[in-house]
Amino acid sequence: MKQAKVNTWLLLVLLNSFYFISFSQTNKNGDLQVSLNETSTRYFKFTLTSQVWMRYLESNPGSTLFGYEKKNGLDIGIRRTRIQAFGMVQERTFLYTQFGINNFSFNSSRKAPIFFHDISAEYYVHKRSLHLGAGLSGWGGFARFSSPAAASIMGYDAPLFEQNTNDVSDQFLRKLGVYAKGKIGKLDYRMMLSNPMSVQNSSNVKAINYRSDFSMKAPNLQQSAYFMYQFWDEESNLTPYTTGTYIGNKRVFNIGLGGQYQKNAMWHLNDSLKKDTIEEDLRCLALDVYYDAPLGKNHSAISLYAALVHTGFGKSYIRNLGPMNPYDGMLSSSNNANGPGSAFPMYGTGNVLYFQGGYLLPQKDPKKETRYMPYLMLMHANYEQLKQSMNVFDIGLNIFLHQHKTKLSINYQNRPVFNKNTWKEDERKSMVVVQWQVAI
Repeated sequence: MKQAKVNTWLLLVLLNSFYFISFSQTNKNGDLQVSLNETSTRYFKFTLTSQVWMRYLESNPGSTLFGYEKKNGLDIGIRRTRIQAFGMVQERTFLYTQFGINNFSFNSSRKAPIFFHDISAEYYVHKRSLHLGAGLSGWGGFARFSSPAAASIMGYDAPLFEQNTNDVSDQFLRKLGVYAKGKIGKLDYRMMLSNPMSVQNSSNVKAINYRSDFSMKAPNLQQSAYFMYQFWDEESNLTPYTTGTYIGNKRVFNIGLGGQYQKNAMWHLNDSLKKDTIEEDLRCLALDVYYDAPLGKNHSAISLYAALVHTGFGKSYIRNLGPMNPYDGMLSSSNNANGPGSAFPMYGTGNVLYFQGGYLLPQKDPKKETRYMPYLMLMHANYEQLKQSMNVFDIGLNIFLHQHKTKLSINYQNRPVFNKNTWKEDERKSMVVVQWQVAI
């Protein structure tokens, strides 16, 4: 009954939004927006993005679905559907909301609820250098893609390990808190003080054991900051979400540095004194470089991103993730440490080196809209719990039918499967994803 009331309320919000849209006009970018004054300095804008996955998956050994072993299979699901409604509602006041669904597949609960991903408001103390805001938002994090813009991701998905508390002590990377952001010269900054969500409501936290996990005690406040020095073109900081690739429409070169800290966020049992609880701080650091620019006169472009990340979750922390995982269980006889389906050790205490690069192929006719971008993504992780390095490879092709507005991505991934007894790689498995994206 409670969920029905929530869905009814959100339906009213949607109907109200479409009422405004019916009286709106498009701006120079073709976006739907309502002007709130004659000069359009006050406005409210609407966007919608849908990403559908069609996938073939070689399952991790021992994976089951409804109790039956599943070695491989095909599935179709909605990876993301997002509606944004935001704008300058007063001269210095900005309101941002985003709602939708994630990971809706054949074995999801029926009539998946639409929920708010973001709802925040900010005040422009200074038009450029200082904006103060509060609410549920993506302004936290410590690396560029801690808050990725879903509609402009370069590959089929973002580097999710940079969303290090995703759905553990936050809501799909969004946090409740207060933030400050702005630009000082070429320096773009964001800082956030957030109140972590209760881990008791997360399915990603285990009971206290000899490996570190998130503490069940009342959480301390979390602090995070990320600074980007923007050498060339300036990127927008209107919303917290950073662009994956500009496909040749900007000339961007940034170096970023970020950090995240939460006192006593983690705990584990002492090995020698088994009743003692050891508490540890959450400490994460990242240094990253982003380069995205057109090349020469042939309308080609290159997009590069590299990150060196330290993730300090405490003693031997490890957590698996398989986005929109189609399988729900494991055979008791399996030695697979990854868990079911497409999961692998995405998060852990240690260091990660990540790279992604894409090349927008030359185009002789600038009026022809269809463009092609082959790309490569590499994740190299040295996690304390694993006895050898973990390497995940993705190679793919973006087909831009109308830039990011209409896009088809074809991706091949190869991932390791670790043995839960030796914590070494036993074998490797593959996955092919075709993602169809439409956005307005």
